[in-house]
Amino acid sequence: MRTLIFSAALPFLLFHASSHATDKAPPVAIAIHGGAGTLSKANMSDEQEARYRQQLENAVKAGHAALKKGHSSVDAVVAAITLLEDSPLFNAGKGAVLTFEGAHELDASIMYGKNRMAGAVSSLRTVKNPILAARAVMEKSVHVMLSADGAEIFAKSHGLTQVDNSYFTTPHRRQALDRALQKLTFSPSSTYSIDTFDYKFGTVGAVALDKHGDLAAGTSTGGMTAKRYGRVGDSPIIGAGTFADNESCSVSATGHGEFFIRYNVAADICARVKYQGKPLEKAAKEVIHDVLLPAGGLGGVIALDRHGNIAMPFNTEGMYRASINTQGEVLVEIFK
Repeated sequence: MRTLIFSAALPFLLFHASSHATDKAPPVAIAIHGGAGTLSKANMSDEQEARYRQQLENAVKAGHAALKKGHSSVDAVVAAITLLEDSPLFNAGKGAVLTFEGAHELDASIMYGKNRMAGAVSSLRTVKNPILAARAVMEKSVHVMLSADGAEIFAKSHGLTQVDNSYFTTPHRRQALDRALQKLTFSPSSTYSIDTFDYKFGTVGAVALDKHGDLAAGTSTGGMTAKRYGRVGDSPIIGAGTFADNESCSVSATGHGEFFIRYNVAADICARVKYQGKPLEKAAKEVIHDVLLPAGGLGGVIALDRHGNIAMPFNTEGMYRASINTQGEVLVEIFK
C-alpha cells in the first residue's frame, strides 16, 4: 500500500518540481524616444553623439530598473521621462524651445493601459517636471487635462517643484529662436512652416510593460520653436501623442503635432492591433509611412504591446531612441 501511495504521488511531485525549476520572472520591457527630425550623422560630432547616446541609455536603464524592482509601468515611464526632462539635450523640461515671445510653455501626458486612466497638462511655465504634473492629474483629480494657470495652481497644490521660467532656457535654444525670428514674417501672405527652421522635434517619451502585464505611455515636450497664440501640439493629447491600452499597445509620438492630432496617430496604431489583429510592427509602420507621410506629417513613434514586442518606426532622417526588450537586450540608436 505504501508503494502504491508513493507511485501515485510521484507524477504530482515531479510536475511541481519541474514547474518550479522552469519558473521565470514575468517579462518586462521599455522603450524611449528623444525626438525625431533632421538628424544627420554628418552634422553631429562624435562627442555630441556620445552625449545623446549616454543620456538615452541612462534614461532607458532607469525605467528598466524600476520595472525589475517590481514597480508599475507608470513608475517606469515617469522615471525615464524625468531624466530626459532634466537633460538640456532634449526639447522637454530643461532645454525646451522658446515661444515667439521668448518664454517656455511645456506640455505632457501619461496613460495607464490597465484602466485607461490618463492625465495631461499644457502650457506650463513653472513646473520643473511636467510629466509629474500629468501623473498628478491622472491620479489625484477627476479630470484628464488641465492647462495654463489652472494646471500651475493644481501642480503647486500637490507639492510639485516650481522653478522660474528662465530655468528651462539654454544658449542653444536662445540661438534657435533668434534664427527663427529672423526668418519669420507675419504678413497676410506668410505661412508658418516647419521648413522655416532647423527641423528637430526633441519631444521625449516612454512606453513600458511591467511584470503584471500592464502597459503605460508618457510624452513630454516644449513644443515648437517660435510657436504663437498658445499653440498646443499632440504631446498632451490622449490618442494623438500618447495612448495605452492593455488590450492592444502603448504609444508615444514625436513629430509635427498638428498632423499627429489630425490623424489620431497613437490611438490609430493601437486600434489596428486590437481590431484588425495586425502585428505591432506592421500597424506602427502603416500609420507612420502610409498614412502620416503622404499627408505631409513628419515624425515617429515608439510602441510596445502586451507581449513585449517593440516597434520604433519614423519617417525622418533620424530619431533618438532606446529600448530594453524582454530578454534584457539594450538598444540605443539615433540614425536610420
